[in-house]
Amino acid sequence: MTSGTTDGRVVVVTGANEGIGYHTLVALLKKGYRVAGLDVNVDALRPLQEAYPDRVRVYECDVTNDDDVEAAVAGLLDEWGHIDILLNNAAIFNFGLFDDRTLDDTREEFEVNYFGYLRMIRAVLPHMRARNSGHIHNVSSGVGLVGTPGLSGYASTKGAIEAFTRSLRMELQRENVSCSVMHPPYTATRSAARLGLPSSMMSDPEDVGRKFADKIESTRLVVTADLTTRIGLYLARRFPFIVRRGTKRFLDEREAAVESGGR
Repeated sequence: MTSGTTDGRVVVVTGANEGIGYHTLVALLKKGYRVAGLDVNVDALRPLQEAYPDRVRVYECDVTNDDDVEAAVAGLLDEWGHIDILLNNAAIFNFGLFDDRTLDDTREEFEVNYFGYLRMIRAVLPHMRARNSGHIHNVSSGVGLVGTPGLSGYASTKGAIEAFTRSLRMELQRENVSCSVMHPPYTATRSAARLGLPSSMMSDPEDVGRKFADKIESTRLVVTADLTTRIGLYLARRFPFIVRRGTKRFLDEREAAVESGGR
């Protein structure tokens, strides 16, 4: 879609200050969209608003806070009058095997990765329904489909988002409003660096952002960044041993640490 056909269309991106969210917002801006970036820290977004004052809005917004979410959405609607697309991208994870994690660790992840998405949807959905137009993208992850050691909390939030999105989509099937899950590949973001995966397995967040922007108008149930990601998700679900083999090192490292501590 060229900038000529995106004039006036508004996309809201959460978790927009860095990583996939930031680069998706930048790519959308280059395509001609008006974009609103929401995050708890918006330092990286301020220069964009200064450079494109007519097409960028920035809101300090904690998606775990009802007042923040409602104020950001209300403020944007006051200025631009409508929201066409919501990209729920904000996410956190606390890496660690289940025995090493607390319930509070998992609650924190659910507050951002699951309830944060729901708060944003509750804020924009009535508006989209009133206009009879709109689409919601919920960024998911392959670990929400197949699991992985060390990410039980994060994987659970993404599994919940998968089920929620499918349920909401069915509820909206008679309206001109819908929702999708978007799947990126493993991406070299600041948070993902803690996983210690080989750089050869990690995609450039700028590249992933461009691919997400290219598919922002898609209304398919499952939107993948590219064909490689789609094939990878299929193989991981069809052949679980691939995931077990690929994540074996996390268990090896745990066993080695236990043995070392027992000496």
